[in-house]
Amino acid sequence: MKRPQPAVQETPHLSLEDRRGLYRTILGRRDVRGEFLPDPIPDAVLSRILVAAHHAPSVGFMQPWNFLVITDPAVKNRVHEAFQTAHAEAAKLFAGERGDLYRSLKLEGIREAPVNICVTCDRDRAGPVVIGRTNDRRMDLYSSACCVQNLWLAARSEGVGVGWVSIVHPEALHAALGIPPAIVPIAYLCLGWVARFFARPELESAGWLPRLPLDELISFNHWDRKADPSGHALLEQVREDMEAVKSGAFVPRRLDANDET
Repeated sequence: MKRPQPAVQETPHLSLEDRRGLYRTILGRRDVRGEFLPDPIPDAVLSRILVAAHHAPSVGFMQPWNFLVITDPAVKNRVHEAFQTAHAEAAKLFAGERGDLYRSLKLEGIREAPVNICVTCDRDRAGPVVIGRTNDRRMDLYSSACCVQNLWLAARSEGVGVGWVSIVHPEALHAALGIPPAIVPIAYLCLGWVARFFARPELESAGWLPRLPLDELISFNHWDRKADPSGHALLEQVREDMEAVKSGAFVPRRLDANDET
């Protein structure tokens, strides 16, 4: 059987302006907790965000995700109660000043956000044998995480804030949302228009953790080989670009300076 030839994209390279927008979106993405406005998200906007999420890469093209869209206050309240239970448990793990800081942080916007979305993974969607999952069965879970990232970036490009509520027991989501036992909840997300996006991630601004130096996270040809001469030029470029991000000069000046299109 002869396979049909796949169609190709007419313009493989993005324009400079498109690339500027992409990098602005990535660098400006934030985890939103307390800045949600009550205004509804129009269906046209929400549809575009879901379309972007659905076009994420997936192992074996199995597309294991489902999207549970939640607007009912009663359902939100059930999820919020589950968050409060898990949050109280987690607070006991942080002592002293760290614990005080943890308790002062707002870590969800479940009831404030007009829309909540639970992204799930159906691990049986493509049957027991999936191309690319034969050696590492976690690849479908990773694919669903890519779906979440697509959703998050698309939302940010629309001016819609997203907050990932990770402090909740999966079994509590199963109970609150009626998710079948075989389906894995991947992300519980809060979506809404926001009063503002912060310049830096809230946990970074609050002093919880700093952003790690990117050049210290890169090695060459072997896990602990950070001083390979072949990587000196790249590391220097990475340091310059990270400084440009800090100063706000990465977009557009760094992109413009290296434009080869």
